[in-house]
Amino acid sequence: MNNAALADITPDTVLLRFAGHNFEPLPSGALYWRSRETLLVADLHLEKMASFARRGQMLPPYDTAMTLTRLETDLRRTGARRLVALGDSFHRPDSAGLLTPADRMRLDAITETVECLWLSGNHDPVPHSIGGICLPELELDGLFLTHEPQKGRTGLVAGHLHPAARIAMDGRSTRKPCFVHDSRLLILPAYGSSTGAINILSQAFLGLFHWPALEVVMLGRERAYPVPVKRLVGG
Repeated sequence: MNNAALADITPDTVLLRFAGHNFEPLPSGALYWRSRETLLVADLHLEKMASFARRGQMLPPYDTAMTLTRLETDLRRTGARRLVALGDSFHRPDSAGLLTPADRMRLDAITETVECLWLSGNHDPVPHSIGGICLPELELDGLFLTHEPQKGRTGLVAGHLHPAARIAMDGRSTRKPCFVHDSRLLILPAYGSSTGAINILSQAFLGLFHWPALEVVMLGRERAYPVPVKRLVGG
């Protein structure tokens, strides 16, 4: 199933309503909070391929540059004045100090242009040397922003699980990263260019969501698409 097929079952304008706030899900995996001029991203995993390459694996270490290009584009297009990264911004605790000079300059330019709030994740639990403010978690306008999803808390926005949805219709199927929420918990897809994704029907998501209220927005090439929960399949 391609983007054209998805367009047949979804509206042109996508607005994600969560905990009393309106958000715009972007096809990059970022979430724009227009009323607060804030761009939310999760799981950039900067320097992931470079860390593998340093251990001898023959992988091209260009993921950081690709992710920064994506981030620069989203910040420019939205005009966001604040960036909130929901943890695992770096793939390893020491990755911030291993950036190439070119990538460090690009990241410094971002931190000098917009307010940057970096939340800690399981891959980067300690503060780093990049500009901005490092926090374990953040409360903002009634929302609780953190890295790992938690049960039983309303207004929680998290990352960590790299959600993806697979939908089937008319004998065709497609699988892509997605935003998923049930009005209490919202999980963002991984933003990094070399990150994997886990089907939201898998064991990793068991018990997190109240399924009758579930809403799923899948990433497309040009925009994001809300998809019917009844179309979700495993795999």
